[in-house]
Amino acid sequence: MRGGVQVFFHSGTDVLDVGFASSSTTSPMVLFGLMLMAILYSSIGHGGASGYLVVLSLTSFGMMESVWLKQNVWCLNLVVSSIAFYHYRNSGFHDWRLTLPFIVSSVPMVLIGSYMRVDGAVYDILLSFVLLFAAWRLVESSVPNGVDSFEVPGFRQDVHLIGGGIGFASGVVGLGGGVFLSPAIILKKWGTPKATAATAAVFVWVNSAAGLLGSSISNGLGVELDSLAPFALAVLIGGFIGSRYGASIASERHVRAFLVVVLVVASARRILGVLGLWA
Repeated sequence: MRGGVQVFFHSGTDVLDVGFASSSTTSPMVLFGLMLMAILYSSIGHGGASGYLVVLSLTSFGMMESVWLKQNVWCLNLVVSSIAFYHYRNSGFHDWRLTLPFIVSSVPMVLIGSYMRVDGAVYDILLSFVLLFAAWRLVESSVPNGVDSFEVPGFRQDVHLIGGGIGFASGVVGLGGGVFLSPAIILKKWGTPKATAATAAVFVWVNSAAGLLGSSISNGLGVELDSLAPFALAVLIGGFIGSRYGASIASERHVRAFLVVVLVVASARRILGVLGLWA
């Protein structure tokens, strides 16, 4: 993207020109959208990759090759998940006993998945319905006043299967895996919403780093600082606001509700694209 690109927004099949983006200027609308996504996702410990893809797909950045998109959103994930982990850990919600089993099983599969490229409407539909089902289960299984018992699973076969599966899917589609991991932990009653957010932050960071490494080895590093820097600054601000609110102010019930919103946002983009309602 050297020399600049024309940035425009899609509205159905129409295009709205919002100006010229080069190494020294990026549309404020794009940056504001990225910041909002970072606020929402970081409030539950996520990096925000699926949200950033939604924003970028509305502009000409969405026309870049999938490798470029994956590598850049992984970089943004590294920024936001670092801040989210800092806030949730300082608030006393992180437990390495919950985090390590998922990381150990996920990282090798992320590296494998990042070498692959999977396209197709069937994949998008299946992924979207999985996310929507998880959102529905989170709502349906909610506990009044957040009262429930939780048990850290440790190194178990089902944990390794879940971690490995999420890692592979994350590597393929260019996500950090938080949208898959968080509902799994909460629905399995392995951790509270805030403990889940703390674990998700580490999980997203490690997966994003592994995915970026694997993609760079197989396809070369497509990240350019002149385009990444303003994106990173926008999500840095949003990530600080969102994760501080989620860790220190929001209740467990609110964090759980934010997760439902994130799952719906992550799935809606893919469903609309398959139906031809999103360019």
